Amino acid sequence: MKKTFTQGLSLALLLFLTACTNTDQSQLEGAETAPTIVEPDESTTEETTDEMFTARDKEIGYDESNATAITLANENVTIDKEGIYVLSGTLTDGQVIIDVADTEKVQLVLNNVTITAENTAPIYVKSANKVFVTLAAGTTNTLNTTGAFVADTENNVDGVIFAKSDITFNGSGTLKINAAQGHGIVGKDDVVFTSGTYLVTAANHGVSANNSVRIADGDVQITSGKDGIQVEHTTDPEKGFFYMENGTMSIQADGDTISTSGFLQIEGGNYTLTTGSGTTSSETVSQKGLKSEQEILINSGEFIIDTVDDSIHAAGDITIGNGTFTLTSGDDAIHSDAAVLLSDGMFRIPSAYEGIEGLEITVNGGDYDITTTDDGFNAGGGTDGSGFNGGNDPFATTEGAAITINDGTITVVSDGDSLDSNGTLTINGGTLNLTCTGNGNTAIDASGTYANNGGVITTNDGSESGNQMSGPQPGGRRP
Repeated sequence: MKKTFTQGLSLALLLFLTACTNTDQSQLEGAETAPTIVEPDESTTEETTDEMFTARDKEIGYDESNATAITLANENVTIDKEGIYVLSGTLTDGQVIIDVADTEKVQLVLNNVTITAENTAPIYVKSANKVFVTLAAGTTNTLNTTGAFVADTENNVDGVIFAKSDITFNGSGTLKINAAQGHGIVGKDDVVFTSGTYLVTAANHGVSANNSVRIADGDVQITSGKDGIQVEHTTDPEKGFFYMENGTMSIQADGDTISTSGFLQIEGGNYTLTTGSGTTSSETVSQKGLKSEQEILINSGEFIIDTVDDSIHAAGDITIGNGTFTLTSGDDAIHSDAAVLLSDGMFRIPSAYEGIEGLEITVNGGDYDITTTDDGFNAGGGTDGSGFNGGNDPFATTEGAAITINDGTITVVSDGDSLDSNGTLTINGGTLNLTCTGNGNTAIDASGTYANNGGVITTNDGSESGNQMSGPQPGGRRP
């Protein structure tokens, strides 16, 4: 059962995630046969199988006898009836338009397709209840927009694939998407990936969605001039989220690799995420790795993140249950404006300004090897990257600020304080090896009270005893 940030999704979100049922099939205008959606059984029903995906999202098969075959031949293709359509061939300057009733579904099977358009979307979903883009086994399909996008009379079409409905990508083939200008994939509702290989190169965002991006599995590779994946909903806080269950993701972005207005949740998978030229870039735009305006929850996965700005950043809580992390950052490796809760995992932070930063930091276990040019752990609040007090008052406290270490193996080499709390600092267990190399800083520093209730602590300056701390010692004494 997946963990969530609250006790459960709200009724509104559950209703939002509930899929619609199939409708009657009708003929494609001019077709000799009536193409139909495969009649669902228990394995293909559109009823939700969990909170994020339907069984049909994951179903890559189709009934060929009920499908309409379309060979592309340099003419625009408009699909105006629900059904299954198998596309093959090359369209050198045109598009496939899906314009069906908003109660109808379309499955588009790509079978070695190449579609190029100069200033619009090669695949344009004007209207539908949901569209499934299925990559036929063993095929390579390519969609290109070679010039600047030009808005039509109805919509500001700005993606190689532009969908005004829910859109699901699946299959066992490969899809290449190239946008000389604009975005790769734009979804005004949900964008879902459940299988397949996707190579997206875009001048702007690789994938842009309003409601959500959800990935069950597959291989997603993105090179983008702005964000790799951007999910943003301006009015509904329960939308605008990213969820990934499994698969492989590689993103090279000049903006953030994944940016959401809602929550960001990862249950597993392998991630290689880079912004700019890693930490060497001097760009002033946001260049974070995983970024959420709400909470981030990570329960598992393997992460290699090299970013100009924070590697993992949330305005809300960050909760990590497990995983393997190699985080290289020009700012903080992990930053929350609220609480950071780390239960287990392996964290390698070979270079960062600060390692782990939040108002309240709790470590229940895990293995940490952190090297920083400022603090290793910093609790207290603030967003300017200069420490929670900006380094102005070593004795100042921040309400609610705390570092609590219950277990784990922690090694920190820092130019700033190795552990720095603008409130309390409590060590109940674990093994800590702390080295502070900076002038005037200490391995352990608390502006509030400090207590060691059972941890095994080694420092290079004796601050584990409280004698070298710049804040109160146990019992609230100043040094």
